[in-house]
Amino acid sequence: MRAIYKRELRSYFCSFTGWLFVAVNLFVMGLYFIVYNMLMGYPTIAYVLQSIVFTFIVTIPILTMRTLSEERKNKTDQLILTAPVSVGRIVLGKYLALATVLFVPTAFMGILPLFLMRGGEFQMGVSYASVLGFFLYGCLALAVGLFLSSLTESVVIAAVLSFGALFLGYIMPGISNLLTTTGTSSVTAAIGKVLSCFDMVSRFDTLSSGYFELEAVVYYLTAIALALFCTAQTIQKRRYNVAGGGLKVGAFSVTGILLMIVLTVVVNLGLNYVPEQYSSFDLTENRLYALTDETKAFLSGLSEDITIYVLAEEGAGDADFSKTLERMADQSGHIKIKYVSPAKNPNFYQNYTETQPSTGSLIVEGEKRSTVVDYGDIYTYEMDYSTYSYQTTGYDGEGQTVSAIAYVTTEDMPVFYAIGGHGELELEEKFVNTITKENASCETLMLYSVDEIPEDAQGVILNAPTSDYSKEDAEKIIAYLQKGGNALIVSTMTEGEMTNFKSILDFYGITEVDGTIVEQDRNYYYQNPYYLFPEIASAEVTASLADSLVFAPFSKGLSYDDDTMGEVLYTPLLTTSGSAFSKTDITDNTDYSKGANDIDGPFTVSVEVEKSTEDGGTSHAYVVGGESLFTSLADDMAPGNNVKLFSSMISMLADHESSVAVPVKSLSMPNLVFKAQTAYIAAVLCVIVIPLATLAAGLMIWLRRRRR
Repeated sequence: MRAIYKRELRSYFCSFTGWLFVAVNLFVMGLYFIVYNMLMGYPTIAYVLQSIVFTFIVTIPILTMRTLSEERKNKTDQLILTAPVSVGRIVLGKYLALATVLFVPTAFMGILPLFLMRGGEFQMGVSYASVLGFFLYGCLALAVGLFLSSLTESVVIAAVLSFGALFLGYIMPGISNLLTTTGTSSVTAAIGKVLSCFDMVSRFDTLSSGYFELEAVVYYLTAIALALFCTAQTIQKRRYNVAGGGLKVGAFSVTGILLMIVLTVVVNLGLNYVPEQYSSFDLTENRLYALTDETKAFLSGLSEDITIYVLAEEGAGDADFSKTLERMADQSGHIKIKYVSPAKNPNFYQNYTETQPSTGSLIVEGEKRSTVVDYGDIYTYEMDYSTYSYQTTGYDGEGQTVSAIAYVTTEDMPVFYAIGGHGELELEEKFVNTITKENASCETLMLYSVDEIPEDAQGVILNAPTSDYSKEDAEKIIAYLQKGGNALIVSTMTEGEMTNFKSILDFYGITEVDGTIVEQDRNYYYQNPYYLFPEIASAEVTASLADSLVFAPFSKGLSYDDDTMGEVLYTPLLTTSGSAFSKTDITDNTDYSKGANDIDGPFTVSVEVEKSTEDGGTSHAYVVGGESLFTSLADDMAPGNNVKLFSSMISMLADHESSVAVPVKSLSMPNLVFKAQTAYIAAVLCVIVIPLATLAAGLMIWLRRRRR
């Protein structure tokens, strides 16, 4: 086999064919690499490989068309048919030579991530999984081309057959999905599933998306083995025909191929019974598709059966969302996933809701109640004003599903009232959604319209009022707290007197420190000393933030008397360093100097308070000294952590045993940034110099051999 491998490899690089294949692939790779990574700044090369994989439809037939068909045409295959070497070794030697030619441009792509790391945060795991998928896809295409080359002695026919087979494999995802989703009969759906076995692209796309799937790798390896086995059987049949084997050997060839097909199918189907957590791995930087520890703990604690109906044909829905559901089912034996085809059962949703959900939506049913998770809520979108189109920015499949499961299993549905009418900062959508995910509701309450806080209030939210409460309004809130009510209080900076607002803080024994915190320890701020990254204390509410950061710009310090004879329990959550001070006279945001009237730290930025009430109950509150802490701008600086802290506070106030609100997982990453000169040099090298040098080397070798 080694001799055949060396001979074949030498033939590719002593002729112009191998060099041309490498040069064309390097040119296309370099062109897309410059556009996507260097100019557009995409932080992964997966986009490059997904865009150029179509070139295999043309380049691989040219590479493989002569491998066996030309030998058959020139009658040199007689050496193969009569050689004292097993056919399997002959086929494997030729195939490995082809794979080595493919490996050359693939190795070039494998080097590029090491360079792209210099441009910023780069998705290394996703990129190398994509490189592996690209190489496996190419290897399968080579195996198909080699097999088709063994069927004919015409080089042109071999090329045309290979082109047609690879083209069908490339468009097969669309064909199989069309039959699966639009077919109303079980026969049509079955045909669609059978055709999906010839889908050569979807597994590569899965690996490129950040999923390292064992099923995808095994599919390519078994399909390659099947194609090579069929090639060997084709040659074996001709070898025995030459030796006079006749019909007996032909029957053996067909039987062997059928057995190999059955084995291939059994191996791939067997992987369906391997739990998702053992057969696929999330390689994305922000763990987009893996379940969070909070979700795992919540699902493991389920004690009642949950049925999740997916309004889609099985195998035809959102692949990423389906993987999330499968992992949830693997995590808990109480969760059952059932697919309901909207085409076959269009009125199924009417048993649960009057409004028809979109295709791909979920109906989550528990023993107490049911709810709908619309597919439109699985992803979040933002308007890109440069193109005036919506861009997908986040994946919320896990969060929405866990929230729905918690909803159908919870005993009560708490209500939080956000106090309004005093210039409060309105809670942004992502924070309102966090409350909803905690299976609670958030309603705005104007104090002038009620005599007291409603009895169903689980808590009140005072979010950075800019004008003071009236004395009567403050008394309504304090009366509610004295009865054991809960509160989330966010302080704010304002020039006016806030006497009545401060009386609410005084109920908990908390006072605001004058001024704004300036942090002098470089480990506790970002670029600007007003932009705090406070230390996160160890507490139950901050357990999910271990080894993380929250961003608290322009915060006020909070002080309290911890010697309260056990009536009030204070737990600091966010604190500054000892070198911080509170600047009482801010002229502009660039003045960080300490004045004579400034107050020395350290300071508490957020504190948890539990106060015993006269009726034997407990009032639970979280007080925050920074009005920007619970905003999207601050949360983007510590992706998801500010929302996670808010979620934990709401969960604790709602008296949930554990937080089940999973923040939206961002699909966007900061773009890579390169100097214009660096991009220019890379463009010249990747698009011009390297491909032309490859062509020139191949041309020189080819001309030199022709002169001999």
